[in-house]
Amino acid sequence: MSTPAAFPSPPAAPLPHGLKPGTARAALAYPKFRVIFIGLALSQIGTWMQNVTLPAYVQDRTSSPALVGVTIAVQLGPLLLLSIPGGALADKVSKQKLMLWMQTISAVLTLGTAYFVAQDSSLVWIFLVQLGIGSANALNAPAFQATMPLLVRREDLPGAISLNSAMLNGTRVMGPVAAAILAAFGLSVAWIFVINAITYLFFIAALVLVKMPDVKADTLVRGWRQLGVGITIARNRLVLNRLLIGMFSFSLISLIYVGLFPSVAELNFGIPAKSSTYRWLYAAWGFGAFFGAISVGTFLSSFHRRVLIVYGFIGYGTALLIFSQLRDPIAPFPVGFVLGFFYFMTATAITTSLQLNMKDGERASVMPLWFMVFGGTVPIGNLIGGVLFEVIGPRWVLGIGAAWAFFLAWWLDLRRQPPSAFLSEADGGEAPLVTN
Repeated sequence: MSTPAAFPSPPAAPLPHGLKPGTARAALAYPKFRVIFIGLALSQIGTWMQNVTLPAYVQDRTSSPALVGVTIAVQLGPLLLLSIPGGALADKVSKQKLMLWMQTISAVLTLGTAYFVAQDSSLVWIFLVQLGIGSANALNAPAFQATMPLLVRREDLPGAISLNSAMLNGTRVMGPVAAAILAAFGLSVAWIFVINAITYLFFIAALVLVKMPDVKADTLVRGWRQLGVGITIARNRLVLNRLLIGMFSFSLISLIYVGLFPSVAELNFGIPAKSSTYRWLYAAWGFGAFFGAISVGTFLSSFHRRVLIVYGFIGYGTALLIFSQLRDPIAPFPVGFVLGFFYFMTATAITTSLQLNMKDGERASVMPLWFMVFGGTVPIGNLIGGVLFEVIGPRWVLGIGAAWAFFLAWWLDLRRQPPSAFLSEADGGEAPLVTN
C-alpha cells in the first residue's frame, strides 16, 4: 500500500507593498505600525528632554558623579529586577491594557518629579519617583516588544527594528535640542518635566486607536516556573546565549559614559552640565546614534548583520578610545557623533539578530532578558563608574570600556558559529551569511 504524498505547504502570502523587504520604507508601509511609531516617537521626545535634563540637574546641584549614577540606577535598575516578571505578566493579561496602564502611571509620576524639582526637595523624593517610573517602564517593555514586531510581516522585521532604534535616537537628539530651546526661552527644569508628562498622551492615544496583536507564549509551563522559560530558550539556542552575554558585558563595561555623560563633559572637556553647550554635545552624540540605527535598515541593509556587529564593535572601541582622551570642548562634538553612530549601529544589528532568532511566541519570555542585559545592566555600570570616576578619573574608565569593545569584536563574531546555533529559516530565522 503506497504512502499518500504529503501536501505541499501553502505559499506565503505576498507582501502588502512593492518595496525591498526588510527595509525601513517597507516597515512604514504598514498603517498600524505607522500610527504606533509616530505616537511613540512624539512621546519619546519628551522622555529624552527629561533624560538629558535630570542627570544634569543632579550634577549641577551636587557636583557628584556618584549621585548621577544613582539617578540612572533608579531609572533603569527596575529593568534588571522586573523584566522577567513583566514578561510573565504580559502573557497573563491583555498586553495592550498593560501598556496603557503603565503609560498613564508614568505620566502621573512625571508630574510628581516636576513638583519635587520645583520645590528643590530632597533628592530622596526625586529618586523614589524615578524608581516608580522605572518600574512602570520595566513592566511595559516586555509587552511592547512582544507586540510591536507583530505589526509587520516577519520579512520586514529588520526594517521595523532599525526604525525603532532610529526613532529612539532621533528623539535622543530632538529631546535635548527641545530642552535647550525651552530653557533659552526661560522655562525651568520643572516645566520641562511637565511637558514630558503631556507627551505621554501621544503614545496613549496611539494605543487606543490601534488594536495590537496579542500572541501568548507557546509553552505549557505555568506559575513561577514560567519565569525561567526565557532563560531555558536562551540557554538552548547558542546565538541567543552569545548575544545576551555579549550585550550584558558591553553595557556593564563599555557603556558607563552614557549615564554619566554630564560628568564626562565637566571633568574631561570643561563643559558645565547645566549649559546649553552640554545639551548640544549630547544631541551631537544622539544624532550619530540616530544615523547608526537607521543605517542598518537603509544604506547598510545589504550587509549581513553578523558582519555589522564585528565592525561595529571595532569602530565603537576606536571612537571611545579617542573620546576618552580629548581635553577641549570642540573635538568631542565630531568624535561624539562617530561614537554614537557605531554604538547604535552595533546595538541595532544585535537586536535584529536576536529578534530574528526567536519565534513569535518566544518574545514575551526572551525579550525581558534583553532588557535586563541592555538597560538593566547600565545602572550597575553607572554606580560602579560613578565611584571610579572619582577615584581614578573618567579617562581610565572609558579606556577600559574601549578595550572591552575590541574584545567583543572577536568573541561575538557569529560568523564562526555553526548553523545549529541559529533558529532555522523554516522557523522564521534569518538567512545565513553567504561567503565566497
